[in-house]
Amino acid sequence: MNRDWVLFNLREAEEEIRRAIAEIEAVPDYGYGEFVVAMSHAYHHLNTAWNARDADSAAVEKCSAANFQRWRRFPRDLDMSV
Repeated sequence: MNRDWVLFNLREAEEEIRRAIAEIEAVPDYGYGEFVVAMSHAYHHLNTAWNARDADSAAVEKCSAANFQRWRRFPRDLDMSV
């Protein structure tokens, strides 16, 4: 597992979730648009953490457009029933 890449993405997701929570609590008119952006950003990093967990450092550093798109998709190999 590429621990550095996984940790980077998990920390980015955590930061976005914490920011969304703080804004929802503090901004009375926090709306659907802001929520969609926040959740899209968080999911991007969660999905990338999972999908690119075994990516080598060279692939991560280059991060081709194809890898970027593949890594950010919702995982198909993650059992969500647990």
